[in-house]
Order: sequence, then C-alpha cells, then structure tokens
Amino acid sequence: MCLGIPGQVVEVGKSVTDNAIVDVCGVKREVNIALVCEGNTESMIGKWVLVHVGFAMSIVDEDEAKATLDALLAMGEVEEDVNAFLYGEQARAQI
Repeated sequence: MCLGIPGQVVEVGKSVTDNAIVDVCGVKREVNIALVCEGNTESMIGKWVLVHVGFAMSIVDEDEAKATLDALLAMGEVEEDVNAFLYGEQARAQI
C-alpha cells in the first residue's frame, strides 16, 4: 500500500525543476513540485499538496489536507510506523 501525506508548500525555487520546501506536521521536507506546478512557482506557496516519496502528486484543498492529517495523527497514536512517516525516522527513536 502506498500512502501520500499532505503538506503545505512554504518555499519554492526559481524554476519548477528546483525542489520546494513543504511543511509536513512541522517537519520541512524537500519535495519536487514539477508534476503539479502550472506556470509560476511562486503561485505554489501556501498550497497544500499530497506528497509521496519526495514528489507532490496532486494539489488538495486545505480542509481535505487537514482532515487527512488528523486521521494520520490519530493512527500515529497506535502505529509507530505512522509517526515515523509523519515526523521522520527521528520520531521512531523518541517512542
């Protein structure tokens, strides 16, 4: 099973081929936005994207993104792997 996780674009490069910075639960990750960016990269700042293996796969609306994050956070309370997925491997070491 493949999971995508919502994150909000907080920084972009000058070109669509530059990685953007996406905030996922307070953790900033480099993400390729080339698949979802239409035109100016600056227009992506503040948008929510569904991220899978370092690529933004789609743009999602904020309500959908927050509902998905809430569900993942609830799962993280019982599944160690979900916390690692959300917060990175350092979360696994803190559990």
